[in-house]
Amino acid sequence: MDDRLPAHLEVGGLIRAVDVAGGFATVISKGERDAGTILVICCENGTNARLYERMPQLDGTRKWTLTKSQDAENRHEFAEYCDRRKRQDSDVWIVELDIADGERFIGIERPVG
Repeated sequence: MDDRLPAHLEVGGLIRAVDVAGGFATVISKGERDAGTILVICCENGTNARLYERMPQLDGTRKWTLTKSQDAENRHEFAEYCDRRKRQDSDVWIVELDIADGERFIGIERPVG
């Protein structure tokens, strides 16, 4: 039995939670409604973007993992990476959370500094 929440419900919940907290969230790429992979971009005022996705762990769980950070000197590289991921997997959701400490919405404590 798969107890995984459908992707569209999880994405909707993320967007509502960020909105209630005073931030802005948007779907950049809409994927497969129920089983699509979700990528979450966390940023503040559109800068310092960090991309997270759930990665399989040895114990069978799937943990949110930082897979790409935006380089301040080469911001286009981050966007190109996201576009490439979207082309590789048409089922992928890409959601941007534009709020301070956006990681808290996916259960990650971001290191200070």
